Formats: sequence, structure tokens, C-alpha cells
Amino acid sequence: MTPREQFLAEAAKRILIIDGAFGTEIQQRKLTEADYAGSLGLSKDQKGNNDILAITRPDVPEAIHRAYFQAGADIAETNTFSANRISQADYGAEALVREINVESARLARRVADEFAEDGRPRFVAGAIGPTNKTLSLSPDVNDPGFREIDWDELVDVYREQAAALVEGGADFILIETVFDTLNAKAGIMAVREVERELGREVPIMLSMTLTDLSGRNLSGHTVEAFWYAVRHARPLTIGLNCSFGATQLRPHVRSLSAISDAAIMVYPNAGLPNELGQYDELPEETAALVREWAEAGQVNVLGGCCGSTPAHIAAIARAAQGLPPRKIPQLDAVTRLAGLEPFVMAA
Repeated sequence: MTPREQFLAEAAKRILIIDGAFGTEIQQRKLTEADYAGSLGLSKDQKGNNDILAITRPDVPEAIHRAYFQAGADIAETNTFSANRISQADYGAEALVREINVESARLARRVADEFAEDGRPRFVAGAIGPTNKTLSLSPDVNDPGFREIDWDELVDVYREQAAALVEGGADFILIETVFDTLNAKAGIMAVREVERELGREVPIMLSMTLTDLSGRNLSGHTVEAFWYAVRHARPLTIGLNCSFGATQLRPHVRSLSAISDAAIMVYPNAGLPNELGQYDELPEETAALVREWAEAGQVNVLGGCCGSTPAHIAAIARAAQGLPPRKIPQLDAVTRLAGLEPFVMAA
């Protein structure tokens, strides 16, 4: 079976579990600058460059992947949220982008395959973050037409990362924490270019992040508008992550679930941060909140974002166990006529 077929087969049986936060887990390990930098000899301070650990301290992300799989995760996200040329420029590590992504995916793949020996498939989602640039908005209030980056450049940035993640063994590309819908479209274009190079489908997962309680992202799209803007890409999953806790996401999960013919994946923060920027929501609290979505038949994949830990993922896995997954609607006739089915190789 293809990765898409295998994923959908599993998602038809049960609610799948994606892992939780990576940054929080790394921070708890109190790594030094030397841990991050290793022997690479880069000119800039590397402390905080979590992605580079795949090269300099691979034991750290490996241990985190292992902890999440032990907690019950079915899907591992690669530790590559900022592993792109734009973000790595802050560390002078642009030349290492391909290596970081390949090694991160290989590491996650190895651990996933080890856990899959029990007969239950484990998947690897190659994580692509939004970068700190936006195609839709100007960073200069005095020049609304100014953009720090253009479409072609951002597509190329995403293409480089996506190609390396697939090379390393990722099953899917997860374009996550989407605050700008046009950025997401650039990511979709990049994955389509990788597909043409490989001659096969690379399934896409899309996850939007909200910037206010009205349910819009930074580029002004509601969850409904976001879905209709990206539906043509036939994403494997669509959903929400970050920004808020499960309580605040409840109405938006319901809205998206009602209209999407893709699987719904939601991984909220562990509540809202306190005045120190820390997350206090306990695992059982988060699990009880997301269980409501499962009981309502609104989700196919659950997990956690900022502030979540292996304990949160274990609690979510227990809460979702035995509950039926949301039924994914079939492609409608209009979609088929428009030629928007998943990638198919020409004969």
C-alpha cells in the first residue's frame, strides 16, 4: 500500500495519535551551546537551534521520539520546524539544511520502524514550519506593498526542505502552524514539484494556527475559508495546532469537521500559557477536553502542541481508545470531474 492508503486504512479503524511538543522536551534537558554546536565550527552561537541536534546530538531527538511512541503515538513529527534556509540563516547554518532534514527524517524513521515491529504501523510526518516571513502582509507599516520574500523564493525554500525530508524517509509532509494561507500554498506548490521529480505522490498534511478567538489566522482566513483555499491540494489531513488550548479551539474544530472531506487532525497547546510563559494544564485535563471532540465524531487524529509532554500524549491516547474515528467523506463528483484526486502517475 502507498503511505496514503496505509494511513487511511488505519484511520478507518481508530483515532490515531500524533506526538507532542519537541521544544519543551529539549529545553528540559538543559543543553549547552557546545551540545548544539558540536564540532561543526559554525561562526554563530547555536544555542536554541533545536533542529541542528539531528547532527550534533541525535541522541536527544531520538529519546524524545522514543518517549512519544512509548506513550502511544502513531505519528512522529520530525524535529525540523525551523530547518529551512530562512530560519537557519539566524544561526549561519543555511548550508546544513539538507543534512539536518535528511538526518532528522532518518532518525524518526528508524525509531518508528522499531516500534512498528509490534504489527501496528507507525508513521513519520516531515514537519515544515511557516518561517518568519509572510507573503500576504508587509512588515513595514509605511509600505503596505513591501514583502520580505517573494513567491518563487519561498517555494524554493520549502522545496529544498520537503525533498530532504522525503529522502530521509518521511511518509508525509506536514505543513504546520500556518498563519499565512499564501505561505501554505507555496508549501503545497513545493511538494508538488517534489512529486514531479520523484514520479510519485507525497501526501500533504495541513495544520492552521489561529491568531484570535474569532477563528482567523494572520492573513485573515477563517477555518472554513482556509479549507476552501487549500482543498484543491487533496490534503491527507487538515486541522489546527498551536495558538490556543482545546477549550478555545472547540467551535473551530466543529466547523472544520462539518465541511472537510479530508481527515481532521488537531493538536492543541496544553491550555494557555501563564504569566511566565509556561503551560499548567495537566495531562488528564487536556485529554478530557479533546475526548469531547472524539465523542462527537469530529476528529481522526489527536495530539499535543506547545506545553504537551509524553504524559499528555499517553493521557490523550487513553482517552481516545475505543472511540470511533470520524467518518471521512468520499470525494464528491465535482472534485473528480475537476481532476483533483490524489496524485496519480501517468501510464
